[in-house]
Amino acid sequence: MDKTKGALEAEISKALTHWEKHYLGRGSVSVKSDILRDMIIVSLRGILTPAEYSLCKDKEGLLTVKENRNSLVESGVDELKEIIFTITGFEVVSFYTDLSTQTGERVMVFKLSGDLQYGLA
Repeated sequence: MDKTKGALEAEISKALTHWEKHYLGRGSVSVKSDILRDMIIVSLRGILTPAEYSLCKDKEGLLTVKENRNSLVESGVDELKEIIFTITGFEVVSFYTDLSTQTGERVMVFKLSGDLQYGLA
């Protein structure tokens, strides 16, 4: 692969921001991707709306927001895996995600079929 680690991480962040805007209807405030061995760890900040923060003030609302947001992302997981494959050339063997209703940050972890970091500058 002729791209640097930083260039690849930036390309992944840009592609996920594009996916968020087109699939979910709005994007996060910031996206940071990190390649670590056979994983891509993505941190998305500022994804909750003011109304969702308001709902998160009690446990029932918090669980509802988390469940709904996670369901939306999970429904697009095949498209996310395709984006990662197109950029990296590695299959995504597993995908993990969670959302903090405190900070409005989502973390995504893509576990790849091979070591992407190996050989990158």
